[in-house]
Amino acid sequence: MNLTDINQINEILHRHGFRFSKSLGQNFLTAAWVPERIAEESALDEQTGVLEIGPGIGCLTRELSLRAGKVLSVELDSALRPVLAETLADCPNTEVVFGDVLKQDLPKLLAEKLPGLRPVVCANLPYNVTTPVLTQLIEQQCFESITVMIQREVARRICAGPGTADYGAFGVFVQWYCETELLFDVSPGCFVPQPKVTSSVIRLKKRQTPPCEVKDEALMMKLVRAAFNQRRKTLINAASSGLGIGKDVLAQILQELGIDERVRGEVLDISTFAKISDKILEING
Repeated sequence: MNLTDINQINEILHRHGFRFSKSLGQNFLTAAWVPERIAEESALDEQTGVLEIGPGIGCLTRELSLRAGKVLSVELDSALRPVLAETLADCPNTEVVFGDVLKQDLPKLLAEKLPGLRPVVCANLPYNVTTPVLTQLIEQQCFESITVMIQREVARRICAGPGTADYGAFGVFVQWYCETELLFDVSPGCFVPQPKVTSSVIRLKKRQTPPCEVKDEALMMKLVRAAFNQRRKTLINAASSGLGIGKDVLAQILQELGIDERVRGEVLDISTFAKISDKILEING
């Protein structure tokens, strides 16, 4: 069964009366090399338990099942129930749970469905839920790695460094918890229906320790969000309004750290945000 062959896709979907949902961001792969390479890049073995999000018709699921100990797929669209029952019928190490992954208790789900296995995520994520899903997966700290296909623009932002146009608060958040790597791009022509943008596959590897020390992680992230919410403003102006701290206090902090008072947050690396955050905590208690 070739689940990336457009004729087989159409035949299976027609037989089960399936209709694509634009609101769910459904785009099924039609290039066999893509799910094969995603699965290969995930470095799976029999000791690996994979959480897949949005299996669609199951083309990536099948590739994962050939390499992993077990694949647990979470699918929001119950209309795919009969489709997946057919396409995964000969994949005994796969299981599909129907529901919203954002409403799942992931630690509990992993304990019940993937006990004793090394947990990783591998998925072709719908564009419209990329940020909330990745945020949940990272904050749960359950997974050794996360290999996902997402919109290229978002992938670039996640992996961007200081001083670049793509650098932002979400990228800092992800990089605090994970080592990031851009793997490869996937053109719109590899999907049905075709999206309007190019996709990218990225790998996020869980850090064993943060990239630097910080006394109050939540405060640092609040500082980062304030800096990028008004990225055209200087850090002093953006952080003052975002954190409710006097500009004179922030100016003093930057001076003590040897940082130009006119600096904008978009040029600061994570360690510098941490140092400023520690100084704010020191002064404000």
